[in-house]
Amino acid sequence: MSEIRGKARHRRRKTALAVGVPLALTAAGVTAYGFLPGTQSHASAATAAAPAWATATADGFASVNALGQNGTYGGRNGQTVTVKTLADLEKYATAAEPYVIVVAATINMNPVGKEIKVQSDKTIVGAGTSGHIVGGGFFLGSGVHNVIIRNLTIRDAYQGIWNDKDHDFDAVQMDGAHHVWIDHNDLRHMADGLIDVRKDSTYVTVSWNKLSQDNKAFGIGWTENVVTDITIHHNWIRETEQRNPSTDNAAHAHLYNNFLEDVADTDIKSSYGNYSRGATKMVLENSYFQGVNNPVIKDSTATIVQKGNTFAGTSGRNESGGTAFDPKTYYAYTLDKTADVPALLKSGAGPRSSIGTTANAATKAAAATTLTVAKDGSGQYSTVQAAVNAVPANNPSRVVISVKPGTYRELVKVPSNKPHVTIQGSGGSRKDTVIVYNNASGTPKPDGSGTYGTGGSATVAVEADDFQARNLTVSNDFDEASHQDIANQAVALRTAADKVFLDGIIVSGDQDTLLVDTAAKDKLGRVYMTNSYVIGNVDFIFGRATTVIDKSVITLKKRWNGTSAGYVTAPSTAADRKGILIANSTVNGDVSSASFYLGRPWHAGGDTTLDPQTTVRNTSLSAAIKSTPWTDMSGFSWKDDRFAEYKNTGAGSGSASGDRPQLTDSQATGQEVADWLGGWTPTAS
Repeated sequence: MSEIRGKARHRRRKTALAVGVPLALTAAGVTAYGFLPGTQSHASAATAAAPAWATATADGFASVNALGQNGTYGGRNGQTVTVKTLADLEKYATAAEPYVIVVAATINMNPVGKEIKVQSDKTIVGAGTSGHIVGGGFFLGSGVHNVIIRNLTIRDAYQGIWNDKDHDFDAVQMDGAHHVWIDHNDLRHMADGLIDVRKDSTYVTVSWNKLSQDNKAFGIGWTENVVTDITIHHNWIRETEQRNPSTDNAAHAHLYNNFLEDVADTDIKSSYGNYSRGATKMVLENSYFQGVNNPVIKDSTATIVQKGNTFAGTSGRNESGGTAFDPKTYYAYTLDKTADVPALLKSGAGPRSSIGTTANAATKAAAATTLTVAKDGSGQYSTVQAAVNAVPANNPSRVVISVKPGTYRELVKVPSNKPHVTIQGSGGSRKDTVIVYNNASGTPKPDGSGTYGTGGSATVAVEADDFQARNLTVSNDFDEASHQDIANQAVALRTAADKVFLDGIIVSGDQDTLLVDTAAKDKLGRVYMTNSYVIGNVDFIFGRATTVIDKSVITLKKRWNGTSAGYVTAPSTAADRKGILIANSTVNGDVSSASFYLGRPWHAGGDTTLDPQTTVRNTSLSAAIKSTPWTDMSGFSWKDDRFAEYKNTGAGSGSASGDRPQLTDSQATGQEVADWLGGWTPTAS
């Protein structure tokens, strides 16, 4: 087994470790980044025009205040420049001044193996998926600090020798750096390691990356000093042989929600998975190991505390022992469910696609008004609705309502005369900020004027165009079991507007969870949801809006009495509009096999002019989906409307038949995400 060796003598260096408070994030590792920076020249750009992701800050140990550095925010205070050549990339990355460096092209390293010596206070980020570094990478030397590397593909320095001892060509190498955040990159096929964190580098967070096609994935340590503090979360490590990671003499190594995958019947075989050695103290939580040999190992001097991990098809050593530390002593974090990790990372790890922005939009984002909400009185407002009320009528520009972690039991309505509003949780996870209420369709109104009705039951109701929500949970916790005497449709989120962007959120309920509506039958309403969860059981994604659910997890839930039966979608689409598109996502949940339909046609009010539409494509379907996934509703046959699939996978998928229409390749080209959005490119702001 590679790298398993005897213990060297170690000496512990005492350090004054500050207890860190995590800096504001826009999602649980799914933050606002990766958007095109506009059309500014590569030579210069006004600081005010920094894209939304340029203000993002790290979580985990990279967020801890220590060594004279307050968290990790990269080049946020410097100019934003766009580079397309090696000369320009090296010029700005090695400069003494802070920069946000946007890589908007494929840049080939010359000579092969070149590692650009990045200096402090830099953000290096890819423009959508166009930022590729080929044949080399980045080096962060002693004392270099406050560096962010995001949304890049760094690849192909491989020199034809699998266990290469002659070429130290890494994607990212650190020797004595601190406060570094490596996030949402695709790192593969290099000559040595993909990531090397060496020589007392510390306060490092590595999150949401793909690491693949390499002998040595990720090495940490190579020193007798026990000082490295590192957080490794939400990384998809697949088809790598060793160092997944190998962690030597780390003072605190926190690994959670990672997915290690050894694909069967390939030439690359894992030697081992997570390795703790030397004086390392490791906490390993809610990670998923698929087919990995020796998935978790330790030497006699290291410790590993395991919690909530899943091992599927693994073999060999799986070890734990000793005491470690409590990561929440240093920073806050929220775990995703282990069972969700493979689907979550397959859809969310690595560079994000370009969904566009312009210099003008980025300028507006930088200049946005921010209102703060906190239950403890530390914000400007103590309720979300109070902050919405403070937004001026017909506001011409973006207003961000930043909501501190907590549970806000209230009803929130964003009226139609308050466009350009963003409601954003400021915690480290979308689970930290929760807006919840428990009205149902049959709940009596307090004034005695009847019941709320389905739409009126919504916890959060959005009637204003250009609305955005991110990094929070919207829930309806109506207790169906205790109220079977009333109509139990209970909406968590209702949208009745155009250009609604939902990014990195959870929408949770039972029946009628997410109502995607329009302001009127003849009005267009577009909704784009990404990197999110929708949870429910009966018609829990429904309405007449043109809706895209992309790169998300749809979680099927049992009914109040423990039975499994339900319907994912109930579109009520107008005949000349597009309905509900589920793409690049996962449908699963703890329910019985073959118990859920993908959808049924809702002809609201018996309207025969409607032509409901749901398309589910390129999505993983669990065994919970019926082999005949569509069904009739209220006397209307689904076969008279528009229901289809395309290239779905998983136990719940099936081949084409009269009961299971499949799009042809030609038809599928007209049912892409861009076709649904009709010229609108959602932009984080």
